[in-house]
Amino acid sequence: MKAFFHLPGLFEFYDFYHVFLPLYFSHREYFYDFCEISSIYGAPAGCLWGGGRMGSGEARPADVLALTEAFGISAHLTFSNSLLRKEHLQDPKCNALCAMFEKSRQARSGVIIGSDLLLAYLMERYPGLCFVSSTTKVLTDFDAFEKELSREEFLFVVPDFRLNKAFDRLNALPESLKKKVEFLCNECCWFDCPGRKACYEHVSRKNLGEDCPDFACLSPSAQRGYRFSDAMRNPGFIGIRDIQETYMPAGFSQFKIEGRNLGSALLLEFLLHYMTKPEYQLKVREETYLDSMLDLF
Repeated sequence: MKAFFHLPGLFEFYDFYHVFLPLYFSHREYFYDFCEISSIYGAPAGCLWGGGRMGSGEARPADVLALTEAFGISAHLTFSNSLLRKEHLQDPKCNALCAMFEKSRQARSGVIIGSDLLLAYLMERYPGLCFVSSTTKVLTDFDAFEKELSREEFLFVVPDFRLNKAFDRLNALPESLKKKVEFLCNECCWFDCPGRKACYEHVSRKNLGEDCPDFACLSPSAQRGYRFSDAMRNPGFIGIRDIQETYMPAGFSQFKIEGRNLGSALLLEFLLHYMTKPEYQLKVREETYLDSMLDLF
């Protein structure tokens, strides 16, 4: 059985993946043999349909698609805006991206989606795409999550990270539904946060260009920003040993890494933790950025 990873920063970290992917595929001995890259997800700046995070990627869509096609990796557009209205469906930029990605030659491209209105539109207009139910829906009720899993239109469903350890219900899922669960592994958000859905809706409004005040995060560690060490202490955290020893034996194979609004140095740390054998981690650092003349300060 394999662990398939869905990685962040399709547009945001194009330059990083341009270096990392050739290394990954030419030196598979550096990486765990049970790990595979399934997709890379993200969105360019200025997309009305964007959600989850503000899109900031500046890479050209043609270049992004060429890179993923070269390595047989699926490209997923993060179009998880939950507040779309009918008039937004005709947005020329987002439609052009879907039309381009639908024609991907090597791996089926997809859309991560948070709006049933957009889903119905895309299924009719671009039937060649696959669809992933976004974690921005904040599915914390397991019955609602299981109902979402049962929807045939979704290839994968990403639950809220607070369901990551609901093993009594997860293990009872039929095998056909286990294959559709895409766990968000490294979330740093406050586990008891009452405003997670409101936070995502705020991002949706900003992507729509609405004038709204900044969102006030109530997390006790909000001022620290994202830290992988904090994420590792989160009750919902899924590390590489959890994947290998708990989730894979139970029949789960899909794992999402967040981080498209972070820096590429932190992205590399995620890939070192989740995919790289410990004895080769320094080697991967050296091949991607580290040299003997590098000064940190």
